[in-house]
Amino acid sequence: MSNIIPSSVVGAVASVIASHYFNHSKLNILFMEAGAPGEAPEGNCETKCAAWLKRCNDDPEIDALEVLGNVIQKYMEIEPTKSLFEEGNIETPVTIGQSRIMNALEKKQLTYQSNGYVVKLGSSVATKTLEDYLKKGDFKSIEVEFERAISNITSDPHASITAASAIIEAVLKYYIEHNSLIMPTRMNIGPLWKTVRDDLSLNADVQLSEDQNKILTGMTTIIDGVGAFRSHIGSAHGRGIAPPTISIHEARLAVNVAHCIVTYIMDVLGSCK
Repeated sequence: MSNIIPSSVVGAVASVIASHYFNHSKLNILFMEAGAPGEAPEGNCETKCAAWLKRCNDDPEIDALEVLGNVIQKYMEIEPTKSLFEEGNIETPVTIGQSRIMNALEKKQLTYQSNGYVVKLGSSVATKTLEDYLKKGDFKSIEVEFERAISNITSDPHASITAASAIIEAVLKYYIEHNSLIMPTRMNIGPLWKTVRDDLSLNADVQLSEDQNKILTGMTTIIDGVGAFRSHIGSAHGRGIAPPTISIHEARLAVNVAHCIVTYIMDVLGSCK
C-alpha cells in the first residue's frame, strides 16, 4: 500500500484542520509533534497545512500517512457532548468536519482508526503493521507476532486465531505485490491463497511435483479452515452475547498450521531475493 496522502485528502484535511485551529502557533506545534519535516511553511493556515502534508509526500524518509494520522488524531476523536445527544442533534462544525475527512479518505480506499492510524479501507491496524514489517523484509517481527499469538492461546484463543489469520493474509498480500501478480477483487484469505498457489513453482521431477501438489491442496483446505475459524469465532467479527467456544488445543492447532504456511511462503520469498 502506498503511504502517499492523496491530493483530495490533503485538500480536505488542510481546510478542516486550518478552520478548527485557526492559529499559526497551534498548527506549527501540531505538525511538528506529528513528525512533519522541516520548518513551518509560509502562507495562511490552510496553505500551511496543505504545504506541510505535501512535503511529507515528497520526503522518502517520511511515512506520510503516519504523519496524517497524528495530525488529525485529536480532531477526529472529539466526541459530541452529552447534552447534544439528549437534544437529538449531534451535527456540529466538528462532526461535519470529521465526516468530510472520513468521506475524503473513503473515496481513496482509506479510513481513520482510533489512536491516529490511517489505513487501507477494510484493513486493521494490526494488518498495516504486518504489511510494513514485510515490506521492510523484517521477517523476524512476523515470527514475534506468531509467538505472541501462541502465548495468548491459553488466555484468549479467539484473539490468537484472529492474529494467525491476519498474519496469513498479510503474507499472501505481500507475496502478490512482491511478484507483481493481479490482486483478487475479493481480499479474503481464500482468493488470496489461490492467487499465490497458482504462482508457486512445483518440483521439476514429475513424481515429486505431484506430491508437492497434494501438499498444496491440503494447504488450501487448512487456509480455508483457519479463515472460517476466524469468521465464526475470532475476535475480528465480534463475539456476540454467547460466542461459540473453542478449546485451547483446537486454537493451538489452527495457529501452528498457520505458522507452518507463513514460514513456507516467507522461505519462498527469501529464496527469490
